[in-house]
Amino acid sequence: MNKVRWGIISTAKIGTEKVIPAMQRGKYSEITGIASRNLDAAKSAAKELGIPKAYGSYQELLDDPEIDAIYNPLPNHLHVPWSVKALEAGKHVLCEKPIALSSAEGQELIEAAKRHPDLKVMEAFMYRFHPQWQKTRQLVLDGEVGELRAIQTFFSYFNDDPDNIRNMAEIGGGGLMDIGCYVISLSRFIYGEEPGKVSGIVEYDPRFNTDRLASAMMDFGRGTSTFTCSTQLAGYQCVLIVGTRGWVEIEIPFNAPSDRPCKIWHHNGDKLAEIAFDICDQYTIQGDLFSQAVLNDTGVPTPIEDAVANMKVIEAVFESGKSGGWVEI
Repeated sequence: MNKVRWGIISTAKIGTEKVIPAMQRGKYSEITGIASRNLDAAKSAAKELGIPKAYGSYQELLDDPEIDAIYNPLPNHLHVPWSVKALEAGKHVLCEKPIALSSAEGQELIEAAKRHPDLKVMEAFMYRFHPQWQKTRQLVLDGEVGELRAIQTFFSYFNDDPDNIRNMAEIGGGGLMDIGCYVISLSRFIYGEEPGKVSGIVEYDPRFNTDRLASAMMDFGRGTSTFTCSTQLAGYQCVLIVGTRGWVEIEIPFNAPSDRPCKIWHHNGDKLAEIAFDICDQYTIQGDLFSQAVLNDTGVPTPIEDAVANMKVIEAVFESGKSGGWVEI
């Protein structure tokens, strides 16, 4: 087998518009089937995307022996339940972020993965695999900014649609779960460790009861990471990583375009360099890296335990927002 046969559980927009087309261009990924709770919806998506098989239920896809792995872009509250069912059906799992509604629920997925050690499980933080982030992390590791001391991040969009799942508190909506998870993840990724404590301010939408504006500071001991994320501000994103001798700024850190080159700026001492990267698709890279782990029976790029560690920081920000004080991780 030189390609992993993938099944997609859900016709969610992130899958049909971004992930599936990207993975179809991959060297090691083959999209074999797509499932929906509505067979007509599955057939329509399959026809539009050139996918051979369509299923009228998620379980039907899981029961198909010709599917090796599943991509799970379901709403947040369905991430763990259907990922566990996929493992029980003998499928490898790539699940969208955030991995769960809580770290405790995420731990259930870890336990399920332990029961199926031959299967791969990973949270789909695609940004980490883009060359701009790999280069940034290497610059920091190589001391090209001096001693890492601070990270500042801003990530926002505007969405006040009551019918959008991101505005439904009961199924895991809100800014911290949707995009705050990125800013927390990148800080842990660049520092290479967990924050010891966090302090946050969280504002809630009175209609949806979801967090719509959150700012927080994470204390990593040797430095800090501060961020603001919002679901009701003008769309904007930026990341600035600063050390004692230099800094790195990433132009489009999260939604890196797949149709034009990306760039970062690296300042070291008195020199400023603009570093451009060839056109690529971070979803294609993610799919192929996971598929290679399956084909070669090697570890996935990001262990599933990392996903639960990220959830613990999200929970700490929420807790701090309510208590008004620092919360230890």
